[in-house]
Amino acid sequence: MTYDLVIGDRGYSSWSLRGWLLFDAFGIPVRTHSARLYTDELPKLLADGFFPGRTAPTMRTPDGVVVPETIAIAEELASRHPEAGIWPADPKARATARVLAAEMHAGFTALRSHCPMNLRVSYTDCAPPDEVLADLERLQVLWAWARQVTGAKGPWLCGDYSAADAFFAPVATRIATYNLPVGAAALAYVNAHLAHPSFRRWRAMGLVDGADQPFYRRDYPRRDWPGPVTLAARAVTGTEAENRACPYSGKPVTHVLELAGRRFGFCNAFCRDKTVADPEAWPKFMAIYR
Repeated sequence: MTYDLVIGDRGYSSWSLRGWLLFDAFGIPVRTHSARLYTDELPKLLADGFFPGRTAPTMRTPDGVVVPETIAIAEELASRHPEAGIWPADPKARATARVLAAEMHAGFTALRSHCPMNLRVSYTDCAPPDEVLADLERLQVLWAWARQVTGAKGPWLCGDYSAADAFFAPVATRIATYNLPVGAAALAYVNAHLAHPSFRRWRAMGLVDGADQPFYRRDYPRRDWPGPVTLAARAVTGTEAENRACPYSGKPVTHVLELAGRRFGFCNAFCRDKTVADPEAWPKFMAIYR
């Protein structure tokens, strides 16, 4: 039983990231359908089997029900997959997580506007105006409140990773991309997102799934991405590789990367390039590498 999910550019579509995390982070099978933003691809894709959806992400359930909007997607998945832990089991923690997700879904417009999500770069400074600083302060108040109410001791807001954390993942990337000023506790929460396996997979794909979108370009000074340092892989020519089949699809090797002097093959350029972007994000690749 596999769901279908319409997404936009992985490097830029913050709503798509949130929707996809509700599947990947909780082990729910999903088939993605990607459309490039600022073109006619998205409306055409949505018109073909995803009515009445108008935005990415939009979900279609295995029985054909179309569900737009991340709040609705989270609730429907939680109803259909109670074992997945999308919302906390504890009633107090669950209520807190829903409060967090609801405010994130509807708020923080200054932060969203001044700092659109861009997973392909990180800047040293973006001169955040007072309205953005106020949003950052509100975020930190909410995050501290959630930990206090739920007694969360680990990296996440309400105990185990939940939909509330998935909803805040795009905000965490904005803090990382624009080097926004937050306190130590908030920065630790951001770093937990940057290291989360599902987020690393999404960002790796976002680095290679299309050309840069000019709308998101900013002329601020740049710095290295502040997340985990990735293994130094590179794409190479030819088809000679240690493995005969792509670790993801099982299809014959047509594209190859080199890592630590060794060659590994994949069935297409995207499989190879997403692995080059962050080899350790992909357990099936690491299984043959190790």
